[in-house]
Amino acid sequence: MKKYLFVIGLMVCVSSNAVAQTKQAINPVIHADVPDLSMIRVGKNYYMSSTTMHMSPGVPIMKSTDLVNWKLIGYAYDTLVSNDEMNLVNGKSTYGRGSWASSIRYYKGTYYVSTFAATSGKTHIYSTKNIEKGPWKEITFRPDLHDHSLYFDDDGKVYMIYGNRKLTLVELKDDLSGIKENGIKQVIIEDATQSSQSIGQSGLGEGSQLFKANGMYYLFNITWPRAGMRTVVIHRAKQLTGPWEGRIALQDLGVAQGGLIDMPDGRWFSYLFRDYGAVGRIPYLVPVKWEDGWPVLGENGKVPAKLNLPASKGLIPGIVVSDEFNRKKGEAVLPLAWQWNHNPDNRFWSVTARKGFLRLTTGRVDTSFLSARNSLTQRTIGPVCTGVTALDVSNMKDGDIAGLALLQKNYGLIAVLVTGATKELVMINASTGQPEEAKRIPLAQSTVYLKAECNFTDRKDVADFFYSVDGTNWTPFGTQLKMRYTLPHFMGYRFTLFNYATKEAGGFVDFDYFRISDKVSKKD
Repeated sequence: MKKYLFVIGLMVCVSSNAVAQTKQAINPVIHADVPDLSMIRVGKNYYMSSTTMHMSPGVPIMKSTDLVNWKLIGYAYDTLVSNDEMNLVNGKSTYGRGSWASSIRYYKGTYYVSTFAATSGKTHIYSTKNIEKGPWKEITFRPDLHDHSLYFDDDGKVYMIYGNRKLTLVELKDDLSGIKENGIKQVIIEDATQSSQSIGQSGLGEGSQLFKANGMYYLFNITWPRAGMRTVVIHRAKQLTGPWEGRIALQDLGVAQGGLIDMPDGRWFSYLFRDYGAVGRIPYLVPVKWEDGWPVLGENGKVPAKLNLPASKGLIPGIVVSDEFNRKKGEAVLPLAWQWNHNPDNRFWSVTARKGFLRLTTGRVDTSFLSARNSLTQRTIGPVCTGVTALDVSNMKDGDIAGLALLQKNYGLIAVLVTGATKELVMINASTGQPEEAKRIPLAQSTVYLKAECNFTDRKDVADFFYSVDGTNWTPFGTQLKMRYTLPHFMGYRFTLFNYATKEAGGFVDFDYFRISDKVSKKD
């Protein structure tokens, strides 16, 4: 993990006005794409894993001491698998795939994070004694067990529950290297969409997360009734092999999929997430009370807007960060908030080639922004956010295009395009699903400043692009991007720094900085 050591002191934490005015936490607790969350408490610390699929490094690990304020502390892996799809070569990609829902556990001094991937065809288990510093050890086996929950039972046996609708319990080998021959392998729930209170429901029945409390096993799943909303279903049993009984646990705002977490003071919460348009799938917390041996989620069956927890200090710099690209001599590192779109080719990026700059060099010829390698990304955040960069384009070659983008299938970008000896500023808008050139003007200087502003308020989901020749005075450029969360990418929009060649490799650009804020310059 050498290239992803945390760079400290990049930016002072910024809080939004709404958060600053309240002393309580508000839902969503993280207004950013942190889906499929899995959570544990070890002493006074909480640790959470999430999904970033085709990004590299992958399976982000976050830490909190209050369930509200989280910071990235690492990743379970640098490279999930090195194949054509993850390397963006031979015309292949794995948008929307890569590693999916993870499961985080702590057992006898060791932390475990497991995930699965159709891209590799395997189940992956990563382990470490030091979750904040690593290193992580990897074990893999076939097949890829869908939406599994890793579980260490009291007797030391290890299990996974996995599947969609039909949920299966399997016992793992002692060394976790695969499914145990002659071990338990049993369908424990024939249809997770059914429950004693919801006969006839259909849709999903996945996202398993298993817990034990007060001598009972509790299994959380998500279901999606026809013409309904994402719903939490809980099953319970006295033994892992059953029998299991189920009930609807929460059906409000589409907040679902997650599990249970307890606090040192005895309080319980359920961590869940909500599909929230273009910003992605965003985490919520709901209080839990115990009644008749069942966890009862929410307040009168509803997701509360406020929580009896400390207020958020903002997502900067815990989840996203500004980066001036200043490094100590020989320190070729990136803040943890950065992830590459697919596996990078490390020969063609540098933060040491020019002091105080990120250099992206073209290593091959590409046909489009989505096929380009070495595009560097980090999350957008809600309800509004701005990303700004400055780049030196004096070393670009004929056919090169470099700039700032908002990455999703329906992407938008503002960039410098070189044609012969001519440099032009161009805006590409793919709101329709197809890239369309919205504007182009000549560029007479070698340094240009680019900005993208996102508005996710009440799922407005629009973005505007700007340029500046001095870094102070900004001019709107191109057309407004209508952002849309699409399943082919399965991810919230991301700020992206990129440079790719369409004619010949070898050109490069130097990004002076990337600065993110939770404000926009204008009101619509």
